[in-house]
Amino acid sequence: MSWLLFMDESGHDHRSMPYEVRGGFAIHASKLWSFIQSLKDSERNWFGTHLHEVGSEFKGCKLLDKDRLKWAAQTEVMEQSECRKHALNFLNNSKQKRQPRRDEFTAYGQACLFFSLRIFELLRSHDAHVFASVIPCSARPQKYQEEREYLRKDQVFLLERYFYFLEAVKEAGLLVFDHTEKQADRRFVRRMERYFTLTATGRYRTSRIVPVPIFVESDMTYGVQVADLCIYAINWGFRLPQLGMNAPVRKDIQDLFAAGIGQLQHHGEGYRDGKTFTTHSIVYVPDPYESRA
Repeated sequence: MSWLLFMDESGHDHRSMPYEVRGGFAIHASKLWSFIQSLKDSERNWFGTHLHEVGSEFKGCKLLDKDRLKWAAQTEVMEQSECRKHALNFLNNSKQKRQPRRDEFTAYGQACLFFSLRIFELLRSHDAHVFASVIPCSARPQKYQEEREYLRKDQVFLLERYFYFLEAVKEAGLLVFDHTEKQADRRFVRRMERYFTLTATGRYRTSRIVPVPIFVESDMTYGVQVADLCIYAINWGFRLPQLGMNAPVRKDIQDLFAAGIGQLQHHGEGYRDGKTFTTHSIVYVPDPYESRA
């Protein structure tokens, strides 16, 4: 059996996010179906439906939107059955061509919040791990670097951390992406394929990482949406100040999710030039274009 690393990106448009983050979560194949079924049950328990059935999805920027978390705090926490009823009414308002009531705004905000928290609980209970590489949005390549078809240092580190984890558990790992035509994702995949075929280190790491990514849709897209939630929470609520990762946070997200993200990190050992060192599955790289010594 293998591990699957579901991946997405956050902040790559350099508009509103503090960092550019790539990554997601790894889960063992034997636990994936149980995870997805539990996720779908929780989705229905909070919203009264599966979000894709009403033309929505649970991306981080939607579930953890500032307004939705403010709506959630308008009243005391509702009973789940009451929350579910009002949240479903909220989702059907556009179809019914009416404005949502205050209790429906509140219920929808609480459904988004508690569903998000439940996702992190399910990740922990299914022994999943978060992997991510983080760089400042201000990082820019030199002119001579712009057109080169190579992986940046942070992207190499992300694959490196996944490889070290797979080495520790002595299993193979797959890379899973959303089935889209996003230009940045396609460019990343193209550069990743070159890394795995044209560099000695990349070729060696194919002993654990399958170098051909999988693109998914349908029910499997749940995995990519969870990856999006994970890296959105990292972008706004998780910091490594001792390494210089200290951009302003959204306090609501930090208070709710930073501890959970920390629990999902994998801490292990890496090795280079005959030396071992401690590695962490969330890596911050201040300058991804700096040559590696």
